[in-house]
Amino acid sequence: MMYIMNKLIYGKLCFVLLMMVALFSSCNTQKKIVYIQDTENMMKLKTAYEENITLKPEDQIFIIVSCRDPQISAMFNLPYFTNRIGGVESYSSSGFVAGSYTSANNVMGYTVDEQGEIDFPILGKLKVGGLKRLEVVDLVKQKLVESNQIKDPVVSVEYMNLGVSVLGEVVRPGRFRIDRDHFSFFDALGMAGDLTINGQRKDVTLIRHTDDGDQVFKLDLTKASSIYGSQAYYLQQGDVIYVAPTSKRARESSVNGNTVRSAGFWVSIASAATSVAVLVTNLAVKNK
Repeated sequence: MMYIMNKLIYGKLCFVLLMMVALFSSCNTQKKIVYIQDTENMMKLKTAYEENITLKPEDQIFIIVSCRDPQISAMFNLPYFTNRIGGVESYSSSGFVAGSYTSANNVMGYTVDEQGEIDFPILGKLKVGGLKRLEVVDLVKQKLVESNQIKDPVVSVEYMNLGVSVLGEVVRPGRFRIDRDHFSFFDALGMAGDLTINGQRKDVTLIRHTDDGDQVFKLDLTKASSIYGSQAYYLQQGDVIYVAPTSKRARESSVNGNTVRSAGFWVSIASAATSVAVLVTNLAVKNK
């Protein structure tokens, strides 16, 4: 009778121990994967750095000039080519006419040279390096009015080849196009399909090339202060984001790397420990 009672007690203790380990492990895992756990810091940190993208050498942009007279505006717009439709290739030098701008178009743009300049039709060299997109709009408008070419120009400037790279433990690693002035870290992460479950939320690296050398930012996605309060929140062209793998993912590169960390392994250990405890108790009872 004593043997049976001892066996039941040891069995219950092992069961409770396993349940506590499982609950602790579950809570700990949730804390590791949930983003921005200190949400109270978001409002005071969100606007810490709102720097617009500035143009650099090798950046490409396209500029569209419009006015009341389409023939005059055509002089300031680069030609564009559309893909063949029905065996006919169309060509135009009049800029973007209604309904003509589609993803199939091969748009000709301006490449910023090493001096930070572009060669604009009629106006000649324009210094755009170091300017923001809307500053380029103002510059082109100003030059057009000063040259007495157009009195009421409407100018649009858009990015062409600006992008960021997202590598490591994300669903879709690759290079993604910057399509707005304030392009955030989470915009890039969303385009990459978010981190995989094996991505290390507390160890994300952003590398940024500047004129003064490369800058490296370490981000902890579980903390608002690490993201919203960082200069890395709004991305720049050429930024590289790398998501490190979790220790579990890293161990998968070796044979049986995660065996000792698996739940089945520890259940087996607990079962063996229970058997040993019961055996010891049984021997003690028999020796009395």
